[in-house]
Amino acid sequence: MIRRFMHRRPHLTPRQCLFALLTCGWAAAIAWGSLTPADTLPRDLPWDKLNHFIAYGGLAIGLGLSGCRRGTALIAAVAFGAAIEFLQIPVPGRHGGDPADLLANGLGALSGILLGLGVAAFRERHPQRHRQ
Repeated sequence: MIRRFMHRRPHLTPRQCLFALLTCGWAAAIAWGSLTPADTLPRDLPWDKLNHFIAYGGLAIGLGLSGCRRGTALIAAVAFGAAIEFLQIPVPGRHGGDPADLLANGLGALSGILLGLGVAAFRERHPQRHRQ
């Protein structure tokens, strides 16, 4: 059974490996920024929900470019966001488990997936513009 599953899964291309490494770095940056006590972060950051939206949109895009299926990328980004929100609970100055943050994370991830779908559809319609 395991062999059959592994046999079906193609190997990652060098481009996908690069995006996987970059996405791991992106996820680490999200975790660091989210789990750092609030008093040690800069005070002049833009609107908190926009930060969440952009961070998780980028995470979903990175997962998609790494070779994850779109549904898997969406679920992984949302699950990562939920885990981070609940890990924030004991962090000083943080409001872990905030439903508005969870919503911004999910909407950002969904927007990242939809953006990826739009780019893929555009590239299919206009292949000559993107081939070398």
